[in-house]
Amino acid sequence: MNRPLFVSLDGPKGTGKTTLLEAVTKALRADNKKVIRLSEQKSDPNRGETMTLVNQLVRSPSRDLEFEVCGRFADSRAWISQHVLGKQPTDSIILIDRWYPSDAAFRRTIPFAEILQLNMDRNVRVPDLHVGVVTNPEISWARAAARRRGLSSTVIHKLEEHVACTEAFEQAIADHGWFLCRNEGTIEDATMQVVSEIYEVVNCHLKECLAMNALAK
Repeated sequence: MNRPLFVSLDGPKGTGKTTLLEAVTKALRADNKKVIRLSEQKSDPNRGETMTLVNQLVRSPSRDLEFEVCGRFADSRAWISQHVLGKQPTDSIILIDRWYPSDAAFRRTIPFAEILQLNMDRNVRVPDLHVGVVTNPEISWARAAARRRGLSSTVIHKLEEHVACTEAFEQAIADHGWFLCRNEGTIEDATMQVVSEIYEVVNCHLKECLAMNALAK
């Protein structure tokens, strides 16, 4: 590959996504892989202004305002694609905590197909591997409740909302063929699932490159 492998980990709140990202990073580095860990939230230059709109949307829901929020997130991802992802070493594996698949869980009015198109129209980088991290919503709700920061969500406040969020995300995984990682068991099991899939994608890319080189000769 002439650019880094790009892997996004997305999912509802409380599914253990960040813990899994840390474990996957450790496993890959133990295998001497160059891993770059990023967070969409921390890389977004417009996060503060967008979250002001998200808070406004929670208080006064409207389709127009949600569409504006989706567009602003897409604009930020386009900026990250160019100014952050585009500057990483070509021999690295980029693991990002959230990308546009997460909108399938948290946006309530705009269909995900429209959100996806907003991102594609802006040339947002498409991950080489989408990992959807999910659990039974009652499990993730309980996990979040046990954390010091709680659910830590601007848009989800009730179990029923969390259940709907999880169901919507699982449907998006099925519709778009993302890799499903169920994280109800041990972190070791979930880590093995994701690492194995990353290596599968790496091997597919290598085979494609070898085939292209053979054709060029």
